[in-house]
Amino acid sequence: MLHKIRTRIESEKGFTLIELLVVILIIGILAAIALPAFLNQRTKGQDSDAKSNARNLVSEMESCYSDTQTYGSCLTAADLGTTGLPIVTGVPASKSANVGATSAGANSFTIVAASKSGNNFSIVKVNGGAPTRTCDTSGGSTKGGCNGGSW
Repeated sequence: MLHKIRTRIESEKGFTLIELLVVILIIGILAAIALPAFLNQRTKGQDSDAKSNARNLVSEMESCYSDTQTYGSCLTAADLGTTGLPIVTGVPASKSANVGATSAGANSFTIVAASKSGNNFSIVKVNGGAPTRTCDTSGGSTKGGCNGGSW
């Protein structure tokens, strides 16, 4: 019996301190690579939400225009009805995730959506023409959904 215990103790194997440190180092390197990629995806998601809000407000503006024949009466949430969008009057505050119609006339409008990442996304329609989309990264991240000033 004593012999069996002695052979078990002598045959026990485990990891050395060096092996454990190498594993911890590898895990640290993988975490350092994955964390920036994760944060970049978060910024892209926040920017996508702001873009979606801007496009949805354009649809609401067009719907309001079909009723009133002018964009000028479609500036506030009260004018647009219950949209479910986080609408504010005028330019939304930076990093607020709100969207607003900053100006509107008979045949023109400007919509600005603020992203939580700090980027602002605009849709401008002038004189009934095709809308143009621009983005401003001055207050946010250049790694989100704004590619060279347009989207």
